[in-house]
Amino acid sequence: MKYFFSCLLVVLLFGCSEIDSKDEKAVRKFVERWNESHTQLKAAYLARDYMDMVNYYGKQRSRVQVQQDKTLLFEQFPDYTQSVLKDELAITKEAGKYLVTFNKHVSYDGIEANYESFLTVTMKNGAFRILREGVAENIKDLDAPIFPKARENIRILANTRQLFGDFDGDGLSDYATVISPEISSNVNGVVECNGGCDSVIVFNSKAIEDIMIEGASQSQLENLKDLNSDGADEIGFWDIKPTSKSLYVFDAANSILLTDPIVINTTVHKNLKLIDVFKKSGANKITVTRSAQVDGKWVLQTEVITLN
Repeated sequence: MKYFFSCLLVVLLFGCSEIDSKDEKAVRKFVERWNESHTQLKAAYLARDYMDMVNYYGKQRSRVQVQQDKTLLFEQFPDYTQSVLKDELAITKEAGKYLVTFNKHVSYDGIEANYESFLTVTMKNGAFRILREGVAENIKDLDAPIFPKARENIRILANTRQLFGDFDGDGLSDYATVISPEISSNVNGVVECNGGCDSVIVFNSKAIEDIMIEGASQSQLENLKDLNSDGADEIGFWDIKPTSKSLYVFDAANSILLTDPIVINTTVHKNLKLIDVFKKSGANKITVTRSAQVDGKWVLQTEVITLN
């Protein structure tokens, strides 16, 4: 691989700088080990190689989610292997991070291919960890079954609730589901998760971007129908907590919130359903009801919101 490719990536992500031979040797060894772990027998070792949150092929994912994706890859292709083509890689350093660019040679199901790839690596607690993993944006066959997007549209859906609707406005039925974080503890209503308590709404339609909701460990989806007259159904996401629940109203086609989250204090205002807190009330208008504290007391407040 030519140096201009690595420097181009570095300019976009960090800016080029020198790296001493000792650091280069250590990073090379780490990348070699990481590649070797991409086999069935060593797949479990990959979890140690990632930070808690990773930019994984352009999406923010927890370490647990990355490990799950790798496991699915190896289950689908038990003969999968990968290596650095001709053992050639380029390493640059900026602000304690190392950008490693290389041509990744993969083999699976009788297919062999090369991909311009990169890792961003940092040092944590005396060991290298991956912050970013991906391939060059100009690659034509990113729909190949070895890449995460191909699995996100088909994986784990059998074990999660699917919400159906026309979320991209093309007149055809789509479905959405939620990738929830792995809860490590839940004591007295305080939830902790491996890799962060964030949930991600994923869609089977490739035209719709994933939607991440930070700090949401338990959830439920709702089809809110077309609220803003754009021909696409909006999607509701309930963030459910021990003493509250919040409804996020998303324009899924554009991955934007249409209003502030509708928060309900479930300790005071119990057993409220979707129809009690949200309804369409006219052309491009919705009526929302949320909990609010007034003069030291919790009351329900209702307002009409005009959507742009």
